[in-house]
Amino acid sequence: MEQIKNAKFLVSGMTCASCVRTIEKSLSAMKGVEKVSVNLMTEEANVIYDEQQVRIDSIIKKLDQIGYSGQIKEEKVVIADLNISGMTCASCVKTIENSIKKLEGINNVTVNITTDKAHVEFRSDITSLRSVVNAVEKVGYKASVSTEDIDSERLERKKEIKYWQRKLIISSLLTLPVFILSMIIIEPFSSWFPDFVHLAESTLFYKDITLLAVILFLLSTPVQFWMGKDFYVGGFKALRHGAANMDLLIALGTSAAYFFSIFSILFPLIEPAFEGEIFFETAALLITFVILGRYLEAVAKGKTSNAIKHLLGLQAKTATLLTEDGEEKEIAVDLVEKGDLLVVRPGGKIPSDGIVESGSSSVDESMLTGESMPVSKTIGDKVTGATINNEGLLKIRVNKVGKETALAQIIKLVEDAQTSKAPIQAFADKISQYFVPAVVVLAVLDFLFWFALFEFGFYDFSNLPAGSSSFLFAFLLGISVLVIACPCALGLATPTAVMVGTGIGAKQGILIKGGEPLETTHKINALIFDKTGTLTHGKPDVTDIYIVKESFSTQDILFYAASAEKGSEHPLGKAIVIYAQNQGIPSIEPLDFEAIKGHGIKAVIDTKPILLGNRRLMTSNSIVIPDTIDQQLMIYENDGKTAMLLAIGNELAGVIAVADTIKPESITAVKHLQKLGIQIWMVTGDNERTAQAIAKQIGIKEVFAEVLPGEKADKVKLLQDEGFIVGMVGDGVNDAPALAQADVGIAIGSGTDVAIEAGDIILMKDDPRDVVTAIDLSRKTMRRIRMNMFWALGYNSAGIPIAMGLFYPFIHLTLPPELAGLAMALSSVSVVTSSLLLNRYKKPHLPLDEEVTGSVQTIPASA
Repeated sequence: MEQIKNAKFLVSGMTCASCVRTIEKSLSAMKGVEKVSVNLMTEEANVIYDEQQVRIDSIIKKLDQIGYSGQIKEEKVVIADLNISGMTCASCVKTIENSIKKLEGINNVTVNITTDKAHVEFRSDITSLRSVVNAVEKVGYKASVSTEDIDSERLERKKEIKYWQRKLIISSLLTLPVFILSMIIIEPFSSWFPDFVHLAESTLFYKDITLLAVILFLLSTPVQFWMGKDFYVGGFKALRHGAANMDLLIALGTSAAYFFSIFSILFPLIEPAFEGEIFFETAALLITFVILGRYLEAVAKGKTSNAIKHLLGLQAKTATLLTEDGEEKEIAVDLVEKGDLLVVRPGGKIPSDGIVESGSSSVDESMLTGESMPVSKTIGDKVTGATINNEGLLKIRVNKVGKETALAQIIKLVEDAQTSKAPIQAFADKISQYFVPAVVVLAVLDFLFWFALFEFGFYDFSNLPAGSSSFLFAFLLGISVLVIACPCALGLATPTAVMVGTGIGAKQGILIKGGEPLETTHKINALIFDKTGTLTHGKPDVTDIYIVKESFSTQDILFYAASAEKGSEHPLGKAIVIYAQNQGIPSIEPLDFEAIKGHGIKAVIDTKPILLGNRRLMTSNSIVIPDTIDQQLMIYENDGKTAMLLAIGNELAGVIAVADTIKPESITAVKHLQKLGIQIWMVTGDNERTAQAIAKQIGIKEVFAEVLPGEKADKVKLLQDEGFIVGMVGDGVNDAPALAQADVGIAIGSGTDVAIEAGDIILMKDDPRDVVTAIDLSRKTMRRIRMNMFWALGYNSAGIPIAMGLFYPFIHLTLPPELAGLAMALSSVSVVTSSLLLNRYKKPHLPLDEEVTGSVQTIPASA
């Protein structure tokens, strides 16, 4: 029996799309591995495997075998640093370590007396950070959570940037004198410094070997093998496993220049007639420029994960714990546990998810949902960690901590999305698979072509650049081809844009679950909206009040209707009571109350008999309904509203119309979606007449009416069979089958329930306009990916012919290897920078139409 598991691995040593291909190919070949997805940007591999056939350590071993370093990305292992005070000697260290180790779930403890710190690794599903702190304090020391950045991935990114920065500085210091010395002895610079050139060429180190040649050798050798070690190691590992990558191209190109220079120095000792060329500067400059590219790329990569940093920055740093004896104690937010009672004062951040036990306030949830309006909270309401308490003092009972919280789940969802692949990435992977071997062959053929062209007299030697030879000319062209043709930029084109695009979505309250939905969304040409809760508010509300008898005012109508319905559990009755309360109209308890099924209610208010219900209730109680009133009822019913007749003291007094009101945002959203060329359908369980009436108000022409929840998926499939790329927009619960069936399922209004599985895209706000934003963001991101690919392919398409010297016979244009290296490095940086420009994205401006933002319509008796 299969036991399918999903594991994430942190992979180091990848440099380009060829590495991605090598890892995916090697791991996929392992027995029991179902699927492998590798992301170059985040340096992660997601592996789906059968644990009965393959073990995690076997996968890590395989990664090591093919030249990469891999480790499992533990979701439940927490690494924490504690500041310890009170230690005086080695005995203190041992005491603290033993105390922590007694706790279950501790993987590792290291206490350092010189830094007064404890480094602890533990399983968060077994023990808690507060238990670790308590264990230290129980043995007589004080402990607090270190506020330093302990996020391993961000530390790794910083470490990578520092690594390439250090290499760049050292390489530049060694390469600069090599470049200057090499330039001075050639025209036109040699005529500027004749004495120096004479000295350089006449001072001999050994026999015919000049001192200048030895100096160039000594300066360039550490650049070649110390600074360039990564390229040799990476290239050798790839070659050993039958693959070819960027490192191999750099190693081949620079080695050819370096070793030929050595050959040119030493061979004259055997054959004095030989006149070789020295170009140590080519190899040194090439490696330095590639290191520059790696450094800039590492810096740019760090910026693509700004969305995660932004979300992590939202977390509260401390919490005020209300202890059992009633005292308030400030603790680090990492020490908060389920069941804790926290005090949150006005202006303070809510530390963790929970339920309000005391107090009332308005809470700013904009940092999570993008919704600018504060949300009222009172006893029994849910609150979300990282949101801000605006006004009153709240006491909150914590029900979720750590990775269970809404913010943590949002961060995980964004991380998963950023490590996933868009289908368009397969195009780049396919090209890179064959590209590097083809380039090596092309470089060799280019060298042979030009060398033969001169040596066999097909091209005159007078056409050679000054001071060059047929061998040198052909040799440098071959190196240029090797270097400039690296497919790095192509490999970065998609993942960088996906990372930035999904990050922008998260900041806008739009959670996109990966590269595939991000790509598919831009293709949507048909959208199905569920009506209830998506296009409408999902609950009935008073829409119209029609006064039949002039002696009654609007306030009278609402007073008697709300009093009659007071305590009612019926949704329509509740709507009237709530509306009256919001208008400041009081209500009293009815003296008598009777609910008549299928008709309405009877009640007595202030000794007056009250009837509130439909036509049948009025007719059965001998209340006459004039034709004008009956026509008004039909108007309301044609608009999809439920009209209730109110009789006071056996006289018809008014009509109250109630409906599940349309969100003003729905009309705006539909209008703009139609402008984008998308066809809109509404699906509802309402009858045809009601459904058409509501759809008409929104501006939707196509309707699926009288559809049961289980039949919604069939309607999605119906459109798919007609050739549409279908998006389904629903509440993510009863619409789950339809969301799953759709090409893109969009769950709307699932603010804190971010673990929902059905939707491909989750909209944190109950605002249909975010559907427009999601599609617009997808289109802009895909446009950026295509632009990145165009430039990456265009760069290679233009660069390779120039590097091959194809334009030399016509305009004497070539590309020196060092400039080819710089161009190659900058191409990768330019693609990452291009993706970063997505951060300037502005969501579409979608103001509400004035005609749909009005209040309840009241029609007086004289109308």
